[in-house]
Amino acid sequence: MNFKTKKPTLLLVDVQKAFLDKDYPGIKRNNPEAEFICGKILGIWRKKKFPIIHVRHSSDNVDSKLHESNTGFEFNDYVTPKGDEIVLKKNVNSAFIGTDLKSILDKSNTEILIIVGMTTNHCISTTVRMSGNLGFETYLISDSTACYNTKGINGEIIDCEVIYQAALASLNEEFASVINSEELINLIE
Repeated sequence: MNFKTKKPTLLLVDVQKAFLDKDYPGIKRNNPEAEFICGKILGIWRKKKFPIIHVRHSSDNVDSKLHESNTGFEFNDYVTPKGDEIVLKKNVNSAFIGTDLKSILDKSNTEILIIVGMTTNHCISTTVRMSGNLGFETYLISDSTACYNTKGINGEIIDCEVIYQAALASLNEEFASVINSEELINLIE
């Protein structure tokens, strides 16, 4: 894959301080290094001067840690936007709905979209699915995302690692290529 000619864009989705809270939104979370890895990838993108778009969730619920009035709304320190990096705000799971993301990607002739962020089975899954359906060559970086324990429809708690693995498997080779950060770095270096 030739990243330079295909204009790869890094899309950081919901890398916000709310997800640092060990009890939000579940009891247990996998992949505690996800935000650090997002920051590592962001640093590489900045050095290569590839396009970067930050998206953050803005909940309509004032009690949510992702509401603009709460510190959880802020970007994680590893991925604080700089300079002319685009920042979009959304209030639904997909980064494409209620934002100018599609228009921005089209105007920049983006063909490859690299997606990182939180959480695997919610906003990441929804954004990856739409990206694939819109025709972008989509890559989800597996170790840059994480899941929480989830209550099943019968009330049982499903372990975060099971949710994570199932979410990645349902996206891979259907909506995106799921690779880890080391594989991504090898592709661009």
